[in-house]
Amino acid sequence: MSHQDELTAVERSLDDLVRSVGRLEARLGAGLDVRRVRSDTDHLRESLDLLKQSAAAGPSRRGGAPPAVEMVTISDAPYDAALWAGAEDEGLGCRHGHAP
Repeated sequence: MSHQDELTAVERSLDDLVRSVGRLEARLGAGLDVRRVRSDTDHLRESLDLLKQSAAAGPSRRGGAPPAVEMVTISDAPYDAALWAGAEDEGLGCRHGHAP
């Protein structure tokens, strides 16, 4: 079975689930529990749509070759002290390296 067939089967199952939740909602009312299940089914629908888009985009989006990464060189030279002017030292350790 191809991935497209699998996605179609999942979509049909999700449609069945949405219909079943709708019937439960009609019987039980729109209480908190039913709204949560409805929200979950909506979330599943959105996730399935994203998965279908990803599958349609081709192998480069599905884990083929990773995208080229540009290397950024960071200098070892110390930063300008004015950059830290007014910064709080709280949570960064002792200022002089000795514990109180």
